[in-house]
Amino acid sequence: MKRCTELHSTFYKIHLQEKAMLKNYFNIFLRNFKKSPVYVLINIFGLALGMTVSILIFLFVQHELSYDQYHEKADKIYRVSRSWTDQNGEISLHLGHAAPPFAPLLKSDFGAVVQESVRLMSNNPLVKYQGNSFTEERFYFGDPEVFKVFSWTRIDGDLDNALTFPDGLVITASTAKRYFGNEDPMGKSMQVVIGDNTIEMQVRGIVEDVPDNSHFKFDMLASMKPVEEFYGGLAQMMQNFGSNNFSTFLLLNDGADFHELENQLPAFIDRHMSPNSEGIPASKGTQLKLWPLKDIHLHSNLDSEMEPNSSIEYVYIYLAIALFILLIACINFMNLSTARSSKRAMEVGLRKVMGADKELLIRQFMGESIFMAFVALAFALILVYLTLPIFSDFTDKDLHLDFLEHPAYLFWIVILVIFVGLISGSYPALFLSGFEPVKVMKGTYKIGSIHEKLRSILVVGQFAISIVLIVCVIVVINQLDYMKSKDLGFEKEGILVLPAYTQLTDNFEMMRERLKKQPGILEVSLASRIPSGRLLDSQGTKAEVGGELSPINIRIADVHVSHTFKETFGMKMVAGRNFDFNLASDSTQAFILNETAIRAIGWSNPEEAVDKQIEYGGRRGYVVGVLKDFHFESLHQPIVPIIFMIPENRFGNVAIKIQSDRKEEIMEYLRGEWMAMRPDSPVEFTSVEDQFLRQYEAEERIGTIFGFFAMLAILISVLGLFGLTAYATEQRTKEIGIRKVMGASVFNIVTLLGKDFLKLVLLGFLISIPIAWYGMDQWLGGFAYGISVSWVVFLIAGLSASLIALVTVSSQSIKAAMINPVDSFRVD
Repeated sequence: MKRCTELHSTFYKIHLQEKAMLKNYFNIFLRNFKKSPVYVLINIFGLALGMTVSILIFLFVQHELSYDQYHEKADKIYRVSRSWTDQNGEISLHLGHAAPPFAPLLKSDFGAVVQESVRLMSNNPLVKYQGNSFTEERFYFGDPEVFKVFSWTRIDGDLDNALTFPDGLVITASTAKRYFGNEDPMGKSMQVVIGDNTIEMQVRGIVEDVPDNSHFKFDMLASMKPVEEFYGGLAQMMQNFGSNNFSTFLLLNDGADFHELENQLPAFIDRHMSPNSEGIPASKGTQLKLWPLKDIHLHSNLDSEMEPNSSIEYVYIYLAIALFILLIACINFMNLSTARSSKRAMEVGLRKVMGADKELLIRQFMGESIFMAFVALAFALILVYLTLPIFSDFTDKDLHLDFLEHPAYLFWIVILVIFVGLISGSYPALFLSGFEPVKVMKGTYKIGSIHEKLRSILVVGQFAISIVLIVCVIVVINQLDYMKSKDLGFEKEGILVLPAYTQLTDNFEMMRERLKKQPGILEVSLASRIPSGRLLDSQGTKAEVGGELSPINIRIADVHVSHTFKETFGMKMVAGRNFDFNLASDSTQAFILNETAIRAIGWSNPEEAVDKQIEYGGRRGYVVGVLKDFHFESLHQPIVPIIFMIPENRFGNVAIKIQSDRKEEIMEYLRGEWMAMRPDSPVEFTSVEDQFLRQYEAEERIGTIFGFFAMLAILISVLGLFGLTAYATEQRTKEIGIRKVMGASVFNIVTLLGKDFLKLVLLGFLISIPIAWYGMDQWLGGFAYGISVSWVVFLIAGLSASLIALVTVSSQSIKAAMINPVDSFRVD
C-alpha cells in the first residue's frame, strides 16, 4: 500500500512538472510574440508551410505505395508480361499482356507452384438495358477463378461460380446504380454490343466499386466464353500465341519462389512454341517475366498496360520536394533564432549563474522549439484541410486526412512535428546554451565568427534549393513546349477520329464520297491504328536483300490503312508512290515502309527499296513507296520501323481531316450521320492533337508541381531573408546614422547592407548548378527526343533568385537608410 502511494506521488509530481513546463513554454512564446511579433510569425508561417507540404505529400506517397495491397493474397499474386528481342538481344517490345494459352498452360505445367491462373481481356462495348445505354471503358472478360485470386468485396451473388456461366456478368455497385437505379439488378439481362454482334448477358454478381488504389479497375466483368467463341473455340484459342491481349495473373502457393519459376519459363516456352523457320528456339525471340502485384503501379511502364501506371521516380521527386521545403523552413527558424540570440543572452547568463547547466538549457530551448512546431502544426492542419481537395483533384487521387479511419496518421504527424522541432531547435539550443555567463553579464560577449559562417551556410543552402527548383520548372516547361511544338512529320491538327464499324467499312468508298461533300471535310481514311497510339502489332518479315528473300530478324510494326491514309495525315513520300485505287493488286500485294524500316532491313536508300520483294505475315508483295519518317508515337518513344498495307478488313478507326475553323459545325453534322446509322450507339469523337497532348499529362503535372513548390520555397526563403535583413538593419541602426552624418548616400547604405546577402545568393546559385543539371539530365533521359539543358536556364534561375533577394534586402535597407540620423542615435 505504501509502495503504491509513493508511485502515485511520483507520477503526480511528474504531471505537475510537465504542466509547469508547458505553461512555461507558453509564457515564453507569448513574451517573444509581444516583443517580436514579426519574427515569431515568420517562424510559425514558415514551419506551417513546410509541414503543410510534407503532410500533403505524405498522403500522396502513402496512397501510391498502397496500390493493390488490399488484396488478401497480394503477396502471392504475380502478373505475366511478354517481351520480344531483336537480333542484337535487345528488347524491341515489352507488353503487360500475353497470349491466351499461357495462363492455363502455366497452371498445368507448374501445378505444384501455381495455385490459380487467370486472364482478363478488356473491351469497350456498348452496353444496353432498357432505355439506358453506355459505352463501357472499364469492361473486362475474365476467367471464373478471378475471384479466387483477387479480393473484391461481394454485395450479392455467388462470385465463385458467376463467370462459369456463358452469359455470366458481375457489375460494381455504381454501375448497378447507373443502369438500374433502385431496382435489384440480380438476374437481369443486359445487351453487350461488340461491333456488329450483340451478346445477351445476365447479372449474376455485384461487388463494391474497385478501390481507387488498384492498378486496374473494372465496372463490368463478363464470362470468358464469348471470347473463346470469337477465337473459334477453346482448341483454336489454345493454339493462338500471337494475340497478346490478355492480362495474365498467377496465384502462387505458400512458400513458392517466383524467381525459381521465372528461371523455368524459357524451357516452358520451348515446350509449347515451335522454333522459327531457321530452327532457332522460340525462347530466344520471346520471353515471359513475372511481376509482383504490388510492384506494378510504381515499377511497370511497359508498352501496354491495363491502365497508365505511375513511377517510383515521381514518388522520389515528391519526397525530395517535401524534404527541401521542410528543410528551408527549418533553416529559417535556425537563422532567426541564432541571429536574435543577443536578446536572450542575459536570460541565459542569469540561468547559468543560478545553477542551470548546459544540458538543462538545451532541453529548455529544444522544448521551446518543439512547442513552436506544435503551434505551427495547428495552422498547417488548417491549410491541409483547405488545400487537400485541390491537391486531390490535381493528382487525380482520392486523398483524405481522416484520423479516425487511419489513427496511424496522427502518430506520423506527431513524429513529423517532433522531427521539425528537433531539427529547427538543435543548432539554436546548442548555440544559446554555450553563452559564457561572465562575459554576458559584463556585456562583452560577442557571437563568434564560426556561428556567423554557419548561419551564412544555411542561407546559401536555402537559396541553392530554391534555385534548383526554379531550374527544374524552366526545364520541364521548355521540354513540354518542345514536345507540343515539334514537327511530328505529319499534320496532326484538324483530324477527328471515330470508331469504325462493319456497315461503314464495307461501304467505305461510298461513305467517303458522301462525307467529302460536306463543306469543311477534306479527306477520310481508315486505319487499324492512329498516330498518337502505340504500335503494338507486328508479324514476321522476309525481304529481298542481295537478290534473295531472307528472314529479317527485327521487329517491324504494321498499320493497316485505306488508300487515303497518307493524304488524310499529310505525310510525305520520299520514294515511290502511294497506294493506287486503280490498281487492284495494291490491295493484296503493295507495301509502304517508313525510312527507319528501310535502314533496318539493310537497303542503302529509299530508292533502292522501291520494287523490292517483301513478305510480311505470310502476305507476299512489293515495296511501292517509302514514307518520310514521322512520329507515330509520343516523343517518349524513338521512331520504329513501320510497314503499311491495305487489308480486307481489320480497321478500328475512321480518321476525318477537317477545316479546323469549322470544327463545331462538322462535329454536329457527323453526329447526325452517326445517329442515322447507329441510333443506339452514342458517338464519341477524339482528336489526334488532343491524344498527343494527353500523353504528356504526367509531365504537365510535374511541371505544375515544381512551379508551385518552387514559389513556396522562394517565399519561405524570402521570409527568412527578410527577417535576417530586418534584424541586421536593427543591429546597425547607429552605424547607419553615423555613416549618414559622414555623408553616405542612400545607395551607399543599401549597398553596405545588401552586398553580403547577395554574395550568399550567388554562392547558392553556384552550388545549385551541378545538382540541377544532373537531376534534369536524368529526367530528360526518359525521352527519346528532348532538349538539352542550356546555360541560359541557369542564368534565368540565378537572376530571378538574385532579383527577388535584392528586392527583399533593399526594402529593409532603404527603410533604414531613410531614417533621420538623430533618431538613429536615440535607439538603445
